[in-house]
Amino acid sequence: MKTTQPKESEVKHAWYLIDAADKPAGRLAVDICRLLRGRGKPDYTPHIDMGDFVVVINSAKVGLSGNSKEEKKTYAKYTRYQGGYTETSAGKMRARNPNYILWHAVKGMLPKNHMSRTLLKRLKLYPGAEHPHAAQNPTVIG
Repeated sequence: MKTTQPKESEVKHAWYLIDAADKPAGRLAVDICRLLRGRGKPDYTPHIDMGDFVVVINSAKVGLSGNSKEEKKTYAKYTRYQGGYTETSAGKMRARNPNYILWHAVKGMLPKNHMSRTLLKRLKLYPGAEHPHAAQNPTVIG
């Protein structure tokens, strides 16, 4: 028996379509990260980019677990200037940028290295039900 290493040129990147309406952001982000990294493939190798493209529709309707997280959950930002620290609630962030909640959850679950920036470019988020990736014939998941 020989152990084989997959080559990056031989990796096939599939397309997946996920409907995020009324699903918890954290649980959905776990599934998205698994697809982006290629963890479900039998020849998965951590240092090789094995991931697939993920198209998420209805990302504006993603849910948050808990009763009052729309008001209590905050997203922090610091501009590196004195007094430049701001916090924004999840409800205001959803109104300003509907994709941010899910994007932020996925970004936090990916490894902190150069590959994560490449993987995030493969994540396509759309707040409505329409997407321009019909030509890629994405496989519908859940």
